[in-house]
Amino acid sequence: MRNEWPQFTASMRSTHTVLAPMMASIQFTLLANVLKDEGYSVELLTNGGPEVVRKGLKYVHNDTCYPALLIIGQMIDALDSGRYDLKRVVLAITQTGGGCRASNYIHLLRKALIKAGYGYIPVISLNLKGLDRNRGFTVTLKMLRKGIAALAYGDTLMLLRNQVLPYEIQPGEAEHLVQRWIERLSGQFRQSRGYDRIALRKNLRRMIADFTEIEVDSEKPVIKVGIVGEIYMKYAALGNNHLEEFLYSQSCEVMIPGLTGFLLYGLYNQLEDITLYGGSRLRAHRQIAFTLYCVF
Repeated sequence: MRNEWPQFTASMRSTHTVLAPMMASIQFTLLANVLKDEGYSVELLTNGGPEVVRKGLKYVHNDTCYPALLIIGQMIDALDSGRYDLKRVVLAITQTGGGCRASNYIHLLRKALIKAGYGYIPVISLNLKGLDRNRGFTVTLKMLRKGIAALAYGDTLMLLRNQVLPYEIQPGEAEHLVQRWIERLSGQFRQSRGYDRIALRKNLRRMIADFTEIEVDSEKPVIKVGIVGEIYMKYAALGNNHLEEFLYSQSCEVMIPGLTGFLLYGLYNQLEDITLYGGSRLRAHRQIAFTLYCVF
């Protein structure tokens, strides 16, 4: 029963560390900083290696999709590492809420935690369907606006970096510029700036101008490669075995679509679910707005 699950409460916000799997590094770093500004202590997990896979296989059925195996194995490995006060950690994970098996990740994670002896650790579900609603974790309108802006900025930084990195004359310039912009944007968010429409346009134009100033060799022979597929395997280095780094080492220009498109897909999917079951379009939009505000 749901009441038997350990819950993340409002009082834990100031005492517990939220551990979440790393996926799209630029976007997730910005999103984590937004959560930190709102008083949450957040750490993105980057541990990897054969031990993560081994623990995933130990606590998740091997017929389960590979992303679930990796994410749960990574979390168990982090808890086993001795780096954390296990009485003061919380795990956060997303759910699609659709027909994909990703909708079952929360159940699989809780089952694995119990089997590993960590059944007392709360789990926060992040989804667009209102599943596993947890009142201890709330998304304010301000936080939501910052999060959407962080996705827009993160997608743009990722696309600009990928277009410049293979051609740069001085290796490392694009990555250095990405880090500078992450620090700049995070600083703006802390001061409650940078997420309105005017600021977005201003920052995006400056961002593009900065990357344009990087000296590049436009005649360099480069193979253009697109990475597509399941969302976790596409964005997470743990999932795709550091595919981006390998492609860059082979003089490739990498193209990965932004996360904003997936978010919009999730919203439209929610809208269609409501209307297909007899709901009105107005009700669908209200439900989406309520879900974004309360659950994200």
